[in-house]
Amino acid sequence: MAAAAGSGLRGRQLLRQLSAQIRPLPRFRAMASAAGGAPAAHSYETLAVSRAREKVLHVELNRPDKRNAMNAAFWREMVECFSKIAQDPECHAVVVSGAGKLFTAGIDLMEMGSVFVMMEGDDTARKAWNIRRKIREYQETFSVLEKCPKPVIAAVHGACIGGGVDLISACDIRYCTQDAWFQVKEVDIGLAADVGTLQRLPRIIGNRSLVNELAFTARRMMAPEAESSGLVSRVFQDKPAMLEGAFELAADIAAKSPVAVQGTKVNLLYSRDHAVPEGLRYMATWNMSMLQTEDILKSAQAALEKKSPKDVVYSKL
Repeated sequence: MAAAAGSGLRGRQLLRQLSAQIRPLPRFRAMASAAGGAPAAHSYETLAVSRAREKVLHVELNRPDKRNAMNAAFWREMVECFSKIAQDPECHAVVVSGAGKLFTAGIDLMEMGSVFVMMEGDDTARKAWNIRRKIREYQETFSVLEKCPKPVIAAVHGACIGGGVDLISACDIRYCTQDAWFQVKEVDIGLAADVGTLQRLPRIIGNRSLVNELAFTARRMMAPEAESSGLVSRVFQDKPAMLEGAFELAADIAAKSPVAVQGTKVNLLYSRDHAVPEGLRYMATWNMSMLQTEDILKSAQAALEKKSPKDVVYSKL
């Protein structure tokens, strides 16, 4: 008991030291105050946005009658949606799923097929510049998922074809159902995948031979192979079980310090694209300010009081 009392005393002393040293950054409080109130309304043609759990948004691809095919409105609305989510202090994590029988059939060829064929331009060079500009716009549709500081969880059921693989490759975590399958379809329609799959998928799977096989042949990758290769981290029996698992995961993430979680996402992405020494320097510079957050004090106090991390209330970010 004496030892326990001594340990408790040392813990309280440490807590007082932390309290004396840590001061919340004024910028964080100003941001939270300025961003306060209800999140911006979400109303879209191709997406359905709802609050699935506290601080968790559910973004659903919502063209079930068209197999959630990606039309012109989708490419625009994804950027609008996740740009709003990035600034929403009431959202700490996001789950992306598809309505209807499958996740997505990819690009809506009926609607989008003429975009590049009919591209304006007085000559080949000018037409090429306009095509490049349009491709860059489409690339941003999925890059916005990476740029959003909130963790994004993809929940895939049924088919995930073409642009769907581009989409989930830009997400932070991927779950699927046991009937799910994935297909890098572009080579079958005379294209090289150009909005993210060829850049992100090799870094996710880590097997260049397998990525090349999938991209060159457009064969289907079934759920067991997707799990064993590292494309998804969990496989569920059906869609309801998968969504429940994804929402619970998102809620667990959302309950943690937003300074810690969002800082972790930023640094994971930076380290993916840079050498280890560069990543370490960036991390040191990042934490020279982030370590001053009051969230550390709150977490330390909860640990001393043997409370669950979910019982800690963190300020908005």
